[in-house]
Amino acid sequence: MSRFVPYILKTLWRHRSRTLLTVAGSAVALFVFCCVAAVQEGMRDLQRRQVSQRSLIAFQANKFCPATSHLPQDYVDQIESLEGVRAAVPIQVFTNNCRASLDVVVFYGLPPGQLRDVRQFQLQTGSWTEFEQHQDSAVIGRSVASRREIGVGQRFTIGELSVEVAGIYSAQDPAEENYIYTHLEFLQRGQKRNMVGTVTQIEVQLEEGVDAMAKCQEIDTVFRSGQVETDTRPKGAFQAKSLGDLIQLISLSRVLGFACVGLVLALVATTTLMSVQDRVREHGVLQTLGLSWRSIFLLVLIESLALSLLGGVLGTVAAMLVLQYSSLALGAEAVTIAFSASYRLVAWGLGVAAVTGVLAGLLPAWHASRAEIVPSLRHGSA
Repeated sequence: MSRFVPYILKTLWRHRSRTLLTVAGSAVALFVFCCVAAVQEGMRDLQRRQVSQRSLIAFQANKFCPATSHLPQDYVDQIESLEGVRAAVPIQVFTNNCRASLDVVVFYGLPPGQLRDVRQFQLQTGSWTEFEQHQDSAVIGRSVASRREIGVGQRFTIGELSVEVAGIYSAQDPAEENYIYTHLEFLQRGQKRNMVGTVTQIEVQLEEGVDAMAKCQEIDTVFRSGQVETDTRPKGAFQAKSLGDLIQLISLSRVLGFACVGLVLALVATTTLMSVQDRVREHGVLQTLGLSWRSIFLLVLIESLALSLLGGVLGTVAAMLVLQYSSLALGAEAVTIAFSASYRLVAWGLGVAAVTGVLAGLLPAWHASRAEIVPSLRHGSA
């Protein structure tokens, strides 16, 4: 069939306006499909990474937004004294928006000496020493730095908080790159409120082999009659609860993805069918020259596949570029989901385009291949 490639290309270019419009429509639909899939991929990646970590989050019971949770900081010592607990880290959280947002900014305040022990990331630029020596300094993820156009040594201000960027870090977890880490006491004393002695949450690192759910129950039992009751969950479950309704919206977005696939199918099928109807006599001539019905079928099918793949490549590449350089993230209640651009997403986009192209071409190809020679040669004649 390789000898027919010039013929197929000439056929597509013969009605260039129709071809270009179909390719453009397919590209837009595949672009949206890839963006929707990127959000779902980011959600799955977040859940997969947190399940693999042996971390718990102790939060104030019956609270949802970080601004409403206030645990006594001395709970840290009591938690660390429990068997099977490797470390307990007090964390103060500040976010500019507890609701779902595409531009959420999340500050995490930790004791500077413990930050590198509980977070796995590498400084790309800047200095750990600079961060540890200055209480109003911060290290920020490269996604935040890119989105806000911030560099090392610059000052970043949001609301009543103002920090100097001491470093920019990268992490294997894309969601981690959307956070800003600063000193615990800085956040406790910020926003013109003195919150020293209380923290938003306590992150608990467990020893190997410890039953996470049993340890959650043990911690909550210890503080059930304490000053503030806790609600302790594995970190993955805590983040899933924080995202709450957002997860349902992401699940519903699959409908939009399926709609995009349906749009590509309709566009390519319509264009291919119109092309077949325009070339009825031409197909009759090809059959008189000895071309079998199977060859006619494949010619039309490859034409449909080419249309869909052209749009798929353009839409997928455009989506990857936007996702790679825009550093988009969706967040709620101080938890973010990164829009992940991955090779698997590229494979999904091109795979959907290929399958859609084949399905869209089946009916027009069958119609063209089963046409009889004599009526086809008479088609369009006066």
